Amino acid sequence: MGGVGTYSDEAVVLRTHKLGEADRIVTMLTRQHGKVRAVAKGVRRTSSRFGARLEPFSHVDLQLVEGRSLDIVSQAVTRHLFGQPFLSDYAAYTAAEAMVETADQLVAQEKVPALPHYLLLLGALRTLGVGTPDGRRPAAMVLDAYLLRALATAGYAPVLDGCAGCGRPGGHDFFSPSAGGLVCAECRPPGSAVIGPAALAYLVALLTGRWEDTRDVAPAVQGEGSGLVAAFATWQLERGLRSLRHVERGPA
Repeated sequence: MGGVGTYSDEAVVLRTHKLGEADRIVTMLTRQHGKVRAVAKGVRRTSSRFGARLEPFSHVDLQLVEGRSLDIVSQAVTRHLFGQPFLSDYAAYTAAEAMVETADQLVAQEKVPALPHYLLLLGALRTLGVGTPDGRRPAAMVLDAYLLRALATAGYAPVLDGCAGCGRPGGHDFFSPSAGGLVCAECRPPGSAVIGPAALAYLVALLTGRWEDTRDVAPAVQGEGSGLVAAFATWQLERGLRSLRHVERGPA
């Protein structure tokens, strides 16, 4: 921590908004302080010391000054500019957009510690950029894993080991976003989707972080699972995700 009225933290930039002629409001998810909104003064001028460091997806070390309504960024040091390689990769860029939009929604209150969400987002952006220990995965797959795990962290984990309606254990043939996951034939609401065993195993692997089980997933299975994840996330998040409509997904 710094002196009175100042504090240091590390953060991932979620989004920015113009303020006046030269400033920006930067919304960030920080390691220690949760979601923080702060003013970056003069950041839009070409002479700014840290303009490029405070773009969406950037991982930065910060020093901030506490303000009445918005804090002020006094220093920013780059840890990793995740966004730069995404600019030339549409699939990665739109997946990253959906990730930060999800984090922004799930961490609703400002200045409330949200370390699990911070670490999850940071790890997802890193995986999107550099891959898993055993190789890269499609951007949509990394996004699906992030969505499932972020929703689970917020208390909205899909039921994948039994019926979300009656609790009957085992795999079932239907998936209902409104019911909360798998449902049996007796409990399935209207509009429930059919889910195959391969797609179910794929979702379980994503939710539990078993990347090794996703190495050889067929594109059709990935597409089936991805559509279910998108539907589940859209149902659980109050405002939906605007970014999801632009994400490139595999064949259904």
